[in-house]
Amino acid sequence: MKEDKDLEFLAYCKNEDLQILVDYLTTDKDGKKRYLETLTKRDIYLQCYPNNLILMWKEIANEIQLFGGNTIVNCIRKSGVTYRTILYDVCDKMKVNYNKNVSTEVIEEYLLQKILTDSLEQMTAEDMKRLIDEMNIKTLTPTKQGMTMALQIAIRNGGFAPYKMAVIVANAVAQTLLGRGLSLALNAGLTRTISIFAGPIGWLVTVLWTLVDVAGPAYRVTIPSVIQIIYMRRRSQMLLD
Repeated sequence: MKEDKDLEFLAYCKNEDLQILVDYLTTDKDGKKRYLETLTKRDIYLQCYPNNLILMWKEIANEIQLFGGNTIVNCIRKSGVTYRTILYDVCDKMKVNYNKNVSTEVIEEYLLQKILTDSLEQMTAEDMKRLIDEMNIKTLTPTKQGMTMALQIAIRNGGFAPYKMAVIVANAVAQTLLGRGLSLALNAGLTRTISIFAGPIGWLVTVLWTLVDVAGPAYRVTIPSVIQIIYMRRRSQMLLD
């Protein structure tokens, strides 16, 4: 594993969250093993999966780095690239406007904001109205365009806290790609918000997957993995606070 401070927090994550990350790294949408994955071939994987993944967090981090790098180069140097480099690459792919001089956490928030704001375009006016009411957001123009603008402003100005954004996006991606969501207790308000966003984000993921087939299959691993890592980082910070 290449030294990577942005991934060291994996040593303190919940097993159920690590399992989702490992499943992104090792299996495709049909549940078949990925051609380029190396994790399941390791003895420690056989010993730790699925119940003791915390013991192999370094191997998980290494697999993320390998998928993020150029596979030809990796065969030579036997290492990948840092998480931050992967985050840049994912943000570029998803056309996120970000500043490389800010912290990793801030860039991650830009990515979450982009996914949420893009998904608003796929919402029905009825769902948007439910979300407006749920968030107690005021808008003088109750048209879809007016509600979209109000929600975009709320997302960017903190109406959706970083943890809340991470839960909404990561849960929708896991449901779409793995057929199961995150395993955590949620309050009724956040559960309703998740359900409203699930369809639009799922649609966004489906469209993106069509595009990444052209750009390179590694994005099928790095994009959901980065989203899961963002959520896991926010959850671990919540537990420490």
